[in-house]
Amino acid sequence: MTDSKDSGDSRRSRTKARGKRQQLTAAAARVLHEQGVERTTIADIARAADVPTGNVYYYFKTKDELIEAALSEHASHLESLTGRLDQLPDPRERLKALIDAWVGQRDIAARHGCPTGTLAAELDKRAEGGLDITAGLVIRKLLDWVEQQYRQIGVTDPEGHALALVGAYQGMSLLSNALRDPEIMAREGARLTRELDSLA
Repeated sequence: MTDSKDSGDSRRSRTKARGKRQQLTAAAARVLHEQGVERTTIADIARAADVPTGNVYYYFKTKDELIEAALSEHASHLESLTGRLDQLPDPRERLKALIDAWVGQRDIAARHGCPTGTLAAELDKRAEGGLDITAGLVIRKLLDWVEQQYRQIGVTDPEGHALALVGAYQGMSLLSNALRDPEIMAREGARLTRELDSLA
């Protein structure tokens, strides 16, 4: 009887710990995007996650571990998005839906830029850590997925097309943020969609 109760308590404890870790990870992704790496403290992330600051160290020993968790969160969001897009039967429609998803985030992009792109650029300025490489791997996943769609469409130079599309996304995010104008995303998104429609 006691063993069964202890086992149940242990499972609940592990589930609760996973939940807290996920809360902190999601909060880290959001706060780092909004404030940037240098301005964000562990206390900021703890506050956003509604977790006492001292408890953060039970899950993450350093700020860099939280940044790594945030990058993992961005990768999970990307996998979730591309997984949903993969349900569409046509690769051209998948790319158009990707553009729609980008444009749908235009208000956030105008305030803070692309979550992964801005983080990658900021991490690149740091002297230590290697987290810039981790951020680059998230962007590489997006590039690989986009290239696969162009390959299925049958265009020549699918890698070049993928670089152009993802580069256009980073550019329109940056300009929207710099000019605080979300409509840049909408206009550029419409142009990218027209380009996809014009592909032979």
